[in-house]
Amino acid sequence: MTWAYQSQIHILDRGRVMAECGPMRLLIFAAVGGVPQVRECVRAAKESFRYLERVALLYKLLKRPPQTIQGDMEDHLARRMIQAAMAVGDQDLTPMAAVAGAIADEVADFLITRGMTRVVVSNGGDIAVRLKESEPVSVGVCPEEDKNRIFGRILLDCSQEDWGVATSGLGGRSLTRGIASAATVVAGDAATADAAATAIANSTFVEDEQVFQAPAEKMDPNTDIPGRPVTLRVGEISEETKLSGLCRGRRKAEGLIEKGVILGAYIAIKGRDTVVGSLGMVS
Repeated sequence: MTWAYQSQIHILDRGRVMAECGPMRLLIFAAVGGVPQVRECVRAAKESFRYLERVALLYKLLKRPPQTIQGDMEDHLARRMIQAAMAVGDQDLTPMAAVAGAIADEVADFLITRGMTRVVVSNGGDIAVRLKESEPVSVGVCPEEDKNRIFGRILLDCSQEDWGVATSGLGGRSLTRGIASAATVVAGDAATADAAATAIANSTFVEDEQVFQAPAEKMDPNTDIPGRPVTLRVGEISEETKLSGLCRGRRKAEGLIEKGVILGAYIAIKGRDTVVGSLGMVS
């Protein structure tokens, strides 16, 4: 499969660089000793377009369940996506569930190899952070339906060098099978956080006459989950339905925490929310 997209690079304020190509919109920041390195961010932006091309070349393979992909995958980006999907372990989760986070990881790691000591790469809100200096990074957490209201902030510090934060749910760029307006996950890398957020958001599904679904292929003919129902919208559901969805999401998140796949999660359903595990949340 080939994707013919126009690519653009924009230099923004505060040392940030934006890379746009088709569905990919990266915000890139890198610094050494607190000094922004715009030139290196531009170099990384150019690299990101090559990463998207690699996904396009392997797209048919990456749409398959990871356990059906035979042999060793030489492409590091594809291997990262496969490993993330395998770690989460849902039967209907393909490597494409980790694509945004995996590209963010690849860009962040590229910058680290260039000598950067502080890197933040956001791919549509799926964020890879690399810290080799003491100042923490703060990431805002929002219920996805109301992106102007921040629930709190996650502080990512130098207790570990690599972090990943990702959000899935209704209103996002990808299809979801659940009723969560947001499922935000913190993990050791963005690819794993991305796949886990998808799985947790999916797990919140509750059958209800106010939950409207359709086959995935009707929403996206190229979907990696054909035949699976995805949620179009959620109407005025009861408090009982909201709490049931949150409980299902909590159970999924707790299982992933117990397996050491993720560190914590925040789940929101139409005004109700819950925090699972260690998120380092501050108000």
